[in-house]
Amino acid sequence: MSNLYIHFPFCKQACHYCNFHFSTSKKGRDEFFPLIYKELNLRASEVNTPLESIYFGGGSPSLIAPDTLGDFIAKVKQQFLLHPKVEISLEVNPDDVDERYLNEINLAGINRISLGVQSFLERDLRLMHRAHDVHQVHESLYLVKTCFENYSLDLIYGMPYSTSRDWETNLEQALAYDPPHISTYALTVEKKTALHHMVKTKQVVLIEEDAVKDQYDYLITRMDREGYINYEFSNFGKSGFFSINNQNYWNGKAYLGLGPSSHSYDGKSLRSWNVSNNHQYVSGIVSGKPIREIEELKTKDRYNEYIMTGLRKVEGLSLDYVKRYFGKTYALYLEEQVSRHLDHRNLYWDGDQLKIAKESKFLTDGIAADLFII
Repeated sequence: MSNLYIHFPFCKQACHYCNFHFSTSKKGRDEFFPLIYKELNLRASEVNTPLESIYFGGGSPSLIAPDTLGDFIAKVKQQFLLHPKVEISLEVNPDDVDERYLNEINLAGINRISLGVQSFLERDLRLMHRAHDVHQVHESLYLVKTCFENYSLDLIYGMPYSTSRDWETNLEQALAYDPPHISTYALTVEKKTALHHMVKTKQVVLIEEDAVKDQYDYLITRMDREGYINYEFSNFGKSGFFSINNQNYWNGKAYLGLGPSSHSYDGKSLRSWNVSNNHQYVSGIVSGKPIREIEELKTKDRYNEYIMTGLRKVEGLSLDYVKRYFGKTYALYLEEQVSRHLDHRNLYWDGDQLKIAKESKFLTDGIAADLFII
């Protein structure tokens, strides 16, 4: 087990674009972590190797009291083996940051911060219905940079009404802090979100896909010029600051997810996910029978996942790995399917590794889908 993920399903308010499982109710928030620890005990047998990463996500885990984080981390350290350089990350919202809080979570054991900036433009933050403003973005970044060596910030591109210059301004302001890591995501309109309703009713107008691609292409060029490595499609880091949590996920390592809606994977063929309902989750944990679904991946499923994750990484995917773990039939299929993309120079072979051309990175997911076995 390489990663331990904890999903904290509570937020101050609902962001218009978010389709993750969360609740804005305070009911059950204070009783949540004893249940998380009970689930960990119920599933302790799944943790069979030293933990390389502990990640608190959500939701808004920066609503968790520092002493609660410290107690949980201390219990995990007492009960399980941890890698000497274990990465312990906390997602933090800018509106939750002050110097005292950062010092306290550092003492609790947090050694990496993922700061949910999303944008340096007030218009974007209001459209997303974020709880923070631009002033809090700058204030929190200054404090995080002062208190933590290892931190990341999130940015969203492809925002409605955004221009190339808007995106350039976002990147310039982010890079002014010289962060060791930046994660970037294209705005996605998910069903059953407020944004989906606003787009459907034409209250919000999205920009064209070509404009989104232009913003991503600029991102790739600019981050390369600034010395960041695009080690995974959405993630850019300086040497020594790649997210261990991210790398282990994209490398197909095992992870255990705790909390409602969280996912787990045994690193081989079993995947499971907890119920996305706080009340049902609580009932299952209290009864000693976590409510989750389990799926056994077939060979073609594992192959397709390897194609998807491999192409998103800077290392690409290995033909030799496909031969060894999936068989010659899969390797031959891959070689046949890539021919068209090789001709169009979307893909290229770097020795044994198949990689996405820099100019075609925005098309990564679509190209990967072309290589899937259906």
